Amino acid sequence: MKIVIINYGAGNIQSIKFAINRLGYNAVLSHDAEEILSADKVIFPGVGEASSAMKKLVDSGLDTIIPKLSQPVLGICLGMQLMCNSSEEGNTIGMGIFDVDVVKFSNVLKVPQIGWNQISNLKTDIFHTVPEKEYIYMVHSFYAPVCAETIAESDYNVTYSAALGKDNFYGTQFHPEKSSLIGSTILNNFLAL
Repeated sequence: MKIVIINYGAGNIQSIKFAINRLGYNAVLSHDAEEILSADKVIFPGVGEASSAMKKLVDSGLDTIIPKLSQPVLGICLGMQLMCNSSEEGNTIGMGIFDVDVVKFSNVLKVPQIGWNQISNLKTDIFHTVPEKEYIYMVHSFYAPVCAETIAESDYNVTYSAALGKDNFYGTQFHPEKSSLIGSTILNNFLAL
């Protein structure tokens, strides 16, 4: 199986690559369109600020390639947010894969939300065998509200999308590569799709 982690200069790509290795697979880091298109599974990571990350995607042409991918694609953290219609962070226009707009947590909350949080209302095969109310690792100041494409929820003074899913596209607001055995299970389930 060919696994490609999109390397566009915005990410926690090494920790994801190590997590894939721990599951017994190898992953290629690449920003090459042909390599990404030929992958069996694509992982789209992201850490950082939305508008500068989106600019890197636009400059490389990946903003037009990612939405056309037909194999399973997993966006992680900022990667998931950039797959949405837009983000309040930097007034960023996203790729519109998920029909929801990313917004900032209320100023009454400590942001970013950092640490372990529970997920619930789990849907789709990427959560196969994952019990409700398991803890996963979060680091974010912006969130996707609950919408038609929500496949997992979490709560931080507001219930929001911990994960999104539509057709062959999946996104997790949390970091499965930093979420211990539960995160490994979710990554493994994605790779088994």
